[in-house]
Amino acid sequence: MAEKKEKSFEENLENLEEIVKKLENGDIPLDDAIKEFNKAMELAKICDEKLKNAEESLVKIAKKDNSLEDFQIEN
Repeated sequence: MAEKKEKSFEENLENLEEIVKKLENGDIPLDDAIKEFNKAMELAKICDEKLKNAEESLVKIAKKDNSLEDFQIEN
């Protein structure tokens, strides 16, 4: 069975934008609009999680022993 590749943040954001355009256009049956809305909410959640993970990794600094600690500016 082939492994499903996780989509990048950019791919998920692009899919989310496409769904938003469809919904804003209004030329979509209600049942389909509900399905698309649910997909959009899931994509928004995935994008939010990826952004939070990126932020968490960006505020870490590697110490000499390769352990990580929170980055803080010393005054």
